Amino acid sequence: MKQIAIASGKGGTGKTSLTASFASLSDAILADCDVDAPNLHLILKPQIKEKIIYEGMEVAKINEKCIKCGKCEEACRFEAIENFEVIEEKCEGCGVCWLVCPANAIEMEKRVSGYIYTGNTRFGYFVYGLLMPGEEASGKLISQVRKKAEEMAKKNDKALIMIDAPPGIGCPVIASIGNTDLVVIVTEPTMAAIHDMKRVLGVAEHFRIRAVVVINKYNINEEMARKIEEFCSKEGIKVIGKIPFNKKFVEAMIKGKSIVEYDKEIADIIKEIWEKIEEMIK
Repeated sequence: MKQIAIASGKGGTGKTSLTASFASLSDAILADCDVDAPNLHLILKPQIKEKIIYEGMEVAKINEKCIKCGKCEEACRFEAIENFEVIEEKCEGCGVCWLVCPANAIEMEKRVSGYIYTGNTRFGYFVYGLLMPGEEASGKLISQVRKKAEEMAKKNDKALIMIDAPPGIGCPVIASIGNTDLVVIVTEPTMAAIHDMKRVLGVAEHFRIRAVVVINKYNINEEMARKIEEFCSKEGIKVIGKIPFNKKFVEAMIKGKSIVEYDKEIADIIKEIWEKIEEMIK
């Protein structure tokens, strides 16, 4: 089983649009690991088959053993205890209150932090995670989404998992690209995007994961696009494709379609990129 992650150092580079396009050209299990703000399902429109509760954090509960000594409230740095009651929205599940309580009146209980959804799309099987507002431990949820994708791949005899990774370089990205066979980094010809592309390349290099680059909207600043190519050439990183700016990307998204389904000219460019990716993971 091979795994490909589509990543970007910043949001808005076209990563999800490209993932949806690759999905239309492949026979893969699809996983959206941007659990803080998933949006691949907006294009794929899955028929949800399963909704799995994710319990990512614990929350403190004060029981009837409480002697109202106030030590828990004094120790809580998040001000999550008032009048001997826990304010769940403020509780970070650190367990300090449990540690200092002399009466064993505090219990740490799991709480629902989000959900994992599985379903079918016109391109095949799909899984994604969604954290509830204000919740943390996104890396753990991503690991569970990937585990579910692997189970689906084995069950349905699929040889490829395609991951839509979150933007940036933090814990969620590490959880998304770790142990993959290839990271496709989508960038655009702006100073911010180049800076963040280099950071993602650094993460991939640290974990010894092969990385390639796709330059999206390259013609909005062709000089900057050349600088990206020169940098990649110097570092021994392949630029496997350049996609021109086209308003039809937006039109396709509004209609809930991938650009490959919507525009033949752009589709031909993306097909060439996908053929290169297929060759690399064989």
